[in-house]
Order: sequence, then C-alpha cells, then structure tokens
Amino acid sequence: MSDDWDSKTVIGFKRQTAKARRTGAVVGTDKKMSTGNKANQGTDHQRIAKLDRENEVAPPAKIAPSVGRAIQDGRMNLKLSQKDVAQKVNEKPSIIQDYESGKAIPNPQILGKLERVLGVKLRGSDIGKKLETAKKS
Repeated sequence: MSDDWDSKTVIGFKRQTAKARRTGAVVGTDKKMSTGNKANQGTDHQRIAKLDRENEVAPPAKIAPSVGRAIQDGRMNLKLSQKDVAQKVNEKPSIIQDYESGKAIPNPQILGKLERVLGVKLRGSDIGKKLETAKKS
C-alpha cells in the first residue's frame, strides 16, 4: 500500500489549519457550498439566467396579414370554402384557416399549391395580383 493514505490529514477547524501550516504540512482547503440559504448563493445563478436570456431563439416569423387577406379574397372570388381549398391543395382545413388568420408559419410548398389553386400571387412583391398563366401551344 502507499504511504499517501496514511500521511493525509483532514483538518476541520481554523486553529488546526494554522498549526499545520506552521509545522510546514501541505494544507488543502475546500470551500463548502451552502445550498440552504438563498442569500448566500452568490451571483452565479444570476449570470446563468442572463446567459439563458441572451441565447433564446426568436420564434419563427408568422405569415403576413396581406397574404392571409389575399388567400381569403382569392377563395371568395372562386366561391370556395376553406374545406374545398384544403381538399384541392391536399392539406387540412385548419391549415388554410391558420394561413388566412395569419397564425401560420409560411411554408413555400403550401403557398405554391395555394397560388396554383386560387390563381393569386402569394409570394414576392405583388401579393394579391392575379397569376399570369403560361398557355401551352
């Protein structure tokens, strides 16, 4: 066995540590972490909370109200219900409702399907304009 185990002394009081230092012994002190008293915890938890706030990710952008209005107007011009449009684009009616109310996160695939079915531009600069269909000859 090693002699390290025998020579190590655990000291608990300040008088004993001072005495050990005077005799030339190696003294290691470990600070106790208090968990019971909130006042003595220090500012570590404040720093951690601040870091958490800084690293928060912003929620994804919702669809613009003008797009929702354009979907609703295009649907009304074709005299279709939300359920009919949803069936044509192969989506749930609740998705069409979310797009019209501006609660949905924009999905280019769904917007493309809606553009084709409604014949209204929903992406880019001129939202709400009629789509020009290229005629095949």
